[in-house]
Amino acid sequence: MQLITAIKGRGDSHRATADKPCSLYFPLSSPNKQRIRKKMNSIRPLLVHQTRRLSAPRRLPSSISTHASFSSSASASSLPLTRRTLLPLLARSAYSTMSSHKLCMIPGPIEFHEDVLQAMATPSTSHVAPNFIPALGESIELMRQILFTSGQPFIIAGSGTLGWDMTACNLIEAGEDVLVCNSGYFGDRFGECLETYGAKATHVRVPIGDAPQLAAVAAALKGKKYKAVTITHVDTSTGVLSDIKGIADVVRKESPETLVVVDGVCSVGSEEIRMDAWGIDVVITASQKALGAPPGLCVMGVSERAIGVFKARKTPVANYYANWNRWLPIMNAYEARKPSYFATPAVQNIFALHVSLKQIVAQGVEKRFAVHKEASAKAKRFIHGLGLKLVPTSLDHAANGMSAVYYPEGIAATDLLPKLAAHGIVAAGGLHADIAPKYFRIGHMGISVTEPERGHLDATLNALKASLAECGYQGAL
Repeated sequence: MQLITAIKGRGDSHRATADKPCSLYFPLSSPNKQRIRKKMNSIRPLLVHQTRRLSAPRRLPSSISTHASFSSSASASSLPLTRRTLLPLLARSAYSTMSSHKLCMIPGPIEFHEDVLQAMATPSTSHVAPNFIPALGESIELMRQILFTSGQPFIIAGSGTLGWDMTACNLIEAGEDVLVCNSGYFGDRFGECLETYGAKATHVRVPIGDAPQLAAVAAALKGKKYKAVTITHVDTSTGVLSDIKGIADVVRKESPETLVVVDGVCSVGSEEIRMDAWGIDVVITASQKALGAPPGLCVMGVSERAIGVFKARKTPVANYYANWNRWLPIMNAYEARKPSYFATPAVQNIFALHVSLKQIVAQGVEKRFAVHKEASAKAKRFIHGLGLKLVPTSLDHAANGMSAVYYPEGIAATDLLPKLAAHGIVAAGGLHADIAPKYFRIGHMGISVTEPERGHLDATLNALKASLAECGYQGAL
């Protein structure tokens, strides 16, 4: 904190603004000066990386050499710094430097925008503080735009998995039947969650890499009455993209009173979803994937029809924390810009999500869909060009925010993933139990594709080729 205070300067001549470079002034004893100079030198690579992103950088004023001494780096005397870029970086320097950071190119958590990270770096803030109330309230409103719904969003501290519990305990009563459109690991797990609350889960299963077929869903609906149909939009274990619009159409035709529930944890923000137009009742997601914020928030959209079903249930909700009777008043209060309390929200996470949601809406949700499709096509062309095989059996049902790829024959996770890491890229191993050792997964969503000037996707694909070559794979030589 001494360092941050010092960099703000004394008086107008030293005050930094978003477009005025800051001069450094250290009103400290000599030992402290030495300590701070050492700290500044240790984070210099981070500062260089960040300031290169400025389109019109300002030169460091000559006063910096008067007040502080730096190591004799070639760029030291011309390093462009502003308060906007410098202060957040210094605040984070105690635990991270960009020079040592490997790109997190897994299917979530993803890379986060600097403004999102800065929103997390706020002082302790009350959950009823005047600056927090509108952040949560507006985030609720922004989620309506992103999900194309007039329904009720929920933003609650927890993993995306909490959305399963919320769906199961609030909308399904013990003994009721639910049809699970299962395209992988997360269909299995959603079914387990439903059964925990007494539901009877029936799975429409497909071979690994395939997507649920509309005819199979229709046939299942003809055979039994279901309270809900669940669909994993993108199963992160296989990279399979399910046709939620088509399945929702089938449900409306065959069983119009059945609720349509979409697990969109790995799709919201990267795949097209139109809740109201497509007749979707619930969308479950989380903050750390294409919504572009750190992990810690369960985010949901719930239709007015589903809220009506919830309010008409005959038995008590068999969950305390996930009970919508407790959360609906909270969401309504914050959206009305009034404080309320049931359980303490994750204040800093919501600040970060708020920033990211504003970025997404400012970019344009339609444009975001298109950009993710383009990036996915680029990644998959490159992968096929290397002679590699995707887990999805067709590009028609391959996700746009990630790629699941089989290893070449003779190459294992222990061969490829460490080499990718050595090139500065973190990829994910397999997750589906039946094929886990046979494939790996790469994420391409959020700023890694919406801001191509960062070079994240190109760096990942180039590192993949280089790493395969180092493994002796002929297709990469």
